[in-house]
Amino acid sequence: MIHQTISDQTWAGIRNEFTLPPLAQVHRRLSELVKDPEPIMRQLVRVFIDDGTFCPGFQFLPGGHLHPTVSLLFRRAMELKLPHNYFTVWMVTKSRDLAGARPVDRLNAAPTPLVNALESFHWQ
Repeated sequence: MIHQTISDQTWAGIRNEFTLPPLAQVHRRLSELVKDPEPIMRQLVRVFIDDGTFCPGFQFLPGGHLHPTVSLLFRRAMELKLPHNYFTVWMVTKSRDLAGARPVDRLNAAPTPLVNALESFHWQ
C-alpha cells in the first residue's frame, strides 16, 4: 500500500467518520485549550491532500487533547519514516495482525499489538 495513490474516496471516508479539519482550524482550537499550542502542533498527524494540510480527528480525545496511543504509534511511524498519509490510511484499514480489526478501533487496548502491527505494515 505504501507508495500507492490514496483515493479521494478514502479521504472522504476518513472525513465522514472521524473529521479531517484543516491545520489552521486545529491550531485555533488548541490555542483555546493551552497557552502554547506549538509543542502539541509538532506532534500532530497531518495529511496532505491536494494543496491542503488536514488533521485526522481520530487523534483527538473528547475535549481536544491528543490521544496518547495515537501519539505513541505516530512517533513510531516517524521513526520508521512512514509518511503521514500512509500512517493515516493504515489507522483506518483492517489489519491481519489485529485479527481483522482496524488500528483505530483498538486504541483503548494495550498498545504493544498496535505497535507490532504498525511495524509489520512498514516491513511489507
